[in-house]
Amino acid sequence: MDRVQVALPTPLPTLTPTSTFTPTATIAWFPPTRTATPFPTVERTPTPDLRAGIGEPMFGDDFSSGAAWALAASDSGSAAVANDHLTLAVTEPGVYLFTTRQQPVLSDFYAEATANVALCSGADEYGMLVRVASNADFYRFTLTCDGRAKVDRIFRGQPSTMADYVRSGLIPTTVPGTVKLGVWAGGDELRFFVDDYYLFSVRDTVLYSGTLGFFVRSQEQTAVTVRFSDLRVFEVEE
Repeated sequence: MDRVQVALPTPLPTLTPTSTFTPTATIAWFPPTRTATPFPTVERTPTPDLRAGIGEPMFGDDFSSGAAWALAASDSGSAAVANDHLTLAVTEPGVYLFTTRQQPVLSDFYAEATANVALCSGADEYGMLVRVASNADFYRFTLTCDGRAKVDRIFRGQPSTMADYVRSGLIPTTVPGTVKLGVWAGGDELRFFVDDYYLFSVRDTVLYSGTLGFFVRSQEQTAVTVRFSDLRVFEVEE
């Protein structure tokens, strides 16, 4: 069995849809994951209908303060808020770092944020976590530094692929690079976007509410640093 190490700044209770939980920046060490080839290509076709129903703003986070986020540091990585950015950085291969927001608990919403990729290469990963019910239960929207995207569900700590890798020319493959991540969530459906262009949808009946988060993972032999900014969340009117 693989050994997983977790760095927790504070103890973390499990979230239920009617409560909040203390955010935790988590560093975990995992073996490299297999990547399937070939990958389908996503066309640059605007699909405004799939973003229809986005209503009034619910809240925003300009990262002028880190009070709502789990911030921690170790020899292998750190989560920090400074200069209006949430910066996630790992310094060793095979390190997976994520941090979550304490509140609000969201069910149906559209969330977007900008990822500013500073250090990243090849199969290194970064992205957004949605419907985070605990540190072991959430959906993970992953972009890779060689231009691919996928979605996993993490349930009771076990990952399963909901949408396998697709390749998109909108995802940066050189650094520095910038891309906007977007997730539309309504009922059992989640839709995923980069730079306002639709990538894919998934349907699942396991997780219906939770908070938001971000992550990075080092799959190559170099450091990974991604700065997230301009988090905005809107109501969804189905």
